[in-house]
Amino acid sequence: MLPFTSSGSKATPRHHVGGYSNGYPRGKTFDISPHRYQPRGTTVQRRRTQSLVRVALVAAVLFLIVYFCWPRGGRSSSSSSASSSILSVLSLGLLSGGADFQLETVRYHDLSNVQGTARGWEREERILVCVPLRDAEAHLPMFFSHLRNLTYPHHLMDLAFLVSDSKDKTLEVLTASMEEMQAWEDEKMHFGEISIIEKDFGQVVNQDVESRHGFAAQAGRRKLMARARNWLLTAALRPYHSWVYWRDVDVETAPFTILEDLMRHNKDVIVPNVWRPLPEWLGGEQPYDLNSWQESDTALQLAETLDEDAVIVEGYAEYATYRPHLAYLRDPYGDPDVEMELDGVGGVSILAKARVFRYGVHFPAFSFEKHAETEGFGKMARKMDFSVIGLPHYTIWHAYEPSVDDIQHMEQMKREQLALEQAEKEKAEKAMKLKESFGDTTGQWEQDRTKLQDFALKEKKETAAAAAAAVAKNKEKVAATEEKESGGKT
Repeated sequence: MLPFTSSGSKATPRHHVGGYSNGYPRGKTFDISPHRYQPRGTTVQRRRTQSLVRVALVAAVLFLIVYFCWPRGGRSSSSSSASSSILSVLSLGLLSGGADFQLETVRYHDLSNVQGTARGWEREERILVCVPLRDAEAHLPMFFSHLRNLTYPHHLMDLAFLVSDSKDKTLEVLTASMEEMQAWEDEKMHFGEISIIEKDFGQVVNQDVESRHGFAAQAGRRKLMARARNWLLTAALRPYHSWVYWRDVDVETAPFTILEDLMRHNKDVIVPNVWRPLPEWLGGEQPYDLNSWQESDTALQLAETLDEDAVIVEGYAEYATYRPHLAYLRDPYGDPDVEMELDGVGGVSILAKARVFRYGVHFPAFSFEKHAETEGFGKMARKMDFSVIGLPHYTIWHAYEPSVDDIQHMEQMKREQLALEQAEKEKAEKAMKLKESFGDTTGQWEQDRTKLQDFALKEKKETAAAAAAAVAKNKEKVAATEEKESGGKT
């Protein structure tokens, strides 16, 4: 719901004509100074001081008018009306009779109108898109291509980025990309309010896949990630936001309609299934996000045996929970609208109603029921009777990050391929040398074979002729013998 002022107020709302529905003008909405970030209260105090100065000036002008222009005798109704009109003009609209006096910084928000609905794009419900970033320079071009293609109305999407503990040029690339995007000629592609916040949290775990997903680093790493998420959310969430969408920067493939697709379910918290592509020699694809799951009796019993500050993480042999995971229930041909109740959720892609956070649900930076960060967020939301849903057959794809074992295997495959190519090359070179040394004998072999075939054919013909002559001679001999015998009898 858009912010509004009461009908009798003389305050000037920030919802300008031709502006965005959050009250910001359609001019330059992107203006950051990450190293000089100040709380919102500083701006309010400055505007309040300006208003007080303006009131003082108006009072001085009124005093002069009254002193020089006020009638000495009785005044008529017409002169009173004229005086009121002059006072109204000269007060710049800041003063009015009685209780109608208000400063322009006063704004009213009806939070009952920003609860989130199934068709938010038709009701102009604003979404706050939260994106935590750390050493994300390489992924930003892909991320901005996804942003550009989202079908949810861009002017209803406010973007909030948190750059923390980065050693690369994440902040520089992000700033340049945002400025370029907001300068597009097509104003329909422009986003609403954009916030870029820089804040380090002392994260020392490296960003390579082995370090980030190693078991030893999980508990501490996730607690720091929870702090970062809470910091970003509390700095960026406004009273007019109906939804909050958390999105990792390294999502490789996702439907352009993902916001509408998830919103249509009208759930308090909802997540898609997250897989990742693999090379063919590794199977082609694999479940990625195992943090979306239903609770199990085995996991509950395991939790009772752990220390108070312990954090259970999924996908590791150290914690065999035997929970039903959203990722493993995927059917590539299944109905993408099928829902599954969850207790823990993964953080790659989360759409939640803003009221969930306003009620106090957050990302625990401590062990909450033996979980932290997004999994703890899911359990806390369930604890407060919010709906937490996953879509097993609605799949988005995370970028493939080869592990150390994968890299070693690929290096071994490359070495074997090079060795095979070298062997083939040496064999070809040896055959060439033999050919050059002894000449090409292919023609001679063909000639010899032809001669042998001719000789065999000639010999066969001679044999057949000799046999025929012998048969004829034998016939003649038999005939002579018969003739001789016949003559003797006579």
